[in-house]
Parts: sequence; C-alpha cells; structure tokens
Amino acid sequence: MRAILQILIEIIVSASIYLVLFYLNQTITAPLEHTRGINWIFLPAGVRIFIALILGFWGAIGLAIASLIINYFGFFEYDLITNIGIAIICGLAPLLGRFFVIHNLRVLPDLSNLSYQQILVSIVTFSLLSSGLHQAWFVTRGLSSGSWNHFYVMFIGDVVGSILFVFIIKYIVAMYSQKINGENLAE
Repeated sequence: MRAILQILIEIIVSASIYLVLFYLNQTITAPLEHTRGINWIFLPAGVRIFIALILGFWGAIGLAIASLIINYFGFFEYDLITNIGIAIICGLAPLLGRFFVIHNLRVLPDLSNLSYQQILVSIVTFSLLSSGLHQAWFVTRGLSSGSWNHFYVMFIGDVVGSILFVFIIKYIVAMYSQKINGENLAE
C-alpha cells in the first residue's frame, strides 16, 4: 500500500510542479513567445529534466498527465489524438534522455556523481529529444507548427530555460545553505 501511495505522490507532485511552472513561464515569457506554445525561454524544460532524472518513470507519467491537462483544457485547440501524442512526448523525451544520461555518461541512478558537464550534456540531449520528437509528431499530424524553424526555436528555448532553471535552483540551494550555516554559527 505504501508503494502505491508513494507512486501517486510522485505523479501528483511532478504534474503539479510542471503545471505551475508552465503557466508561470507563459506569464513571464509571453513577449518572447515565437508561436503559440513555442518559447525562446522555456523554464519547464528544466523541470522535466530534473523530474525525469529524480523520479524516473512515475515522474514521466506525471509530466504526461500535466501536458495532457495543459493541451486539452485550454492551451491548444488540437484533437484528442494530437494532445495525447504531445503528452506522451512530454513524458517520453525526458525518460529517454534519462536513459541516455545514465547509460552513456555513466551517471549513477542516484545522480551522486552528476557533474556540471554532465548536466550540460543532459540539457542538450533532453532538448534535442524533446524538440525533435515534438516536431516529428507535429509533421506526422500535419500541423503547421512542425518545421525546422520551430525545431530550432524549441531547442533553443529548452536549452536556455533548462540552464536558467539550473541556475535558479543552484541560487536557491546556496541561499538556503547560507541561511542554515548562518543559523548554525549563531547557536
């Protein structure tokens, strides 16, 4: 029973974090949107990377559910099959990236040996997979957003957003560590 509860929590947490950051990104970067849904800066790409690396399959399921909610309930006007494909790609691309990173970069499953260089390679890998799979799906479905130009913008947006996300997390961790260390010194 505990395992099922943990799985549900991982799915709900990953879906919730992705939903919140997606809409926050839409608000913050609206002037930088290339076309509807394709941004020059896409912070949620960084969340997808970390969720896939940390939570694996169940995190990817949460990402797919969040993507389906985003696409089906108001963001796009595509049919259900197209939205399901986008949702699968949203969860599958980071999961494939995780597999690549762990097996080809020799990163341990618990990420304890993950270096900054490996994070950068991970970001590029995830971004290529995400952009490529999305654009391939859009072309397959006959959508006008499936093109090399959109691939390029989506790739750049994923890379830039992921790097910014990593720096934001690093800054928050550093601030938190400083606060903890400051409190320890005062005791």
